[in-house]
Amino acid sequence: MTIKIPGREALDIRAIVFDYNGTLATDGKLSDSVKVKLRELSKSYELYVLTADTYGSAARECEGLPVVLKTFDSEGASAFKAQIVKESNPAHCACVGNGFNDMDMFKEAALSVGVLGDEGIYAGLVQRSDILVNSIEDGLDLFLNTDRIRAVLRS
Repeated sequence: MTIKIPGREALDIRAIVFDYNGTLATDGKLSDSVKVKLRELSKSYELYVLTADTYGSAARECEGLPVVLKTFDSEGASAFKAQIVKESNPAHCACVGNGFNDMDMFKEAALSVGVLGDEGIYAGLVQRSDILVNSIEDGLDLFLNTDRIRAVLRS
């Protein structure tokens, strides 16, 4: 999806990498509205969900969704997430997260969206975010209606 931004270089986003707990999910659970939006997004983007699976529910919650689920050990989470962005071609990748371990993937991606959801957001991530949203639904809607990205990032 190419997003032309007045006064700036266009973004060509092909993949979106999501943190799971605290970003897509609250207490390990995906809401029905998030599931619907992920299905819609998959028509335009390749979707990755990254998690240490704190609640042990990610596979069950993502079952049947058009996402690539990748789990990792709690240690080294930041490096693992950044590596997935690198493998997805950072110039064509957006990432969405809320935690300290999302910092490195935010540095790598062409577009980063911080989510201030039910579990909060790591304060340092706010400064690394290109866009900050109030909820995951708002974050997903950015990619469903890219005029919102254009409006926020225009010079």
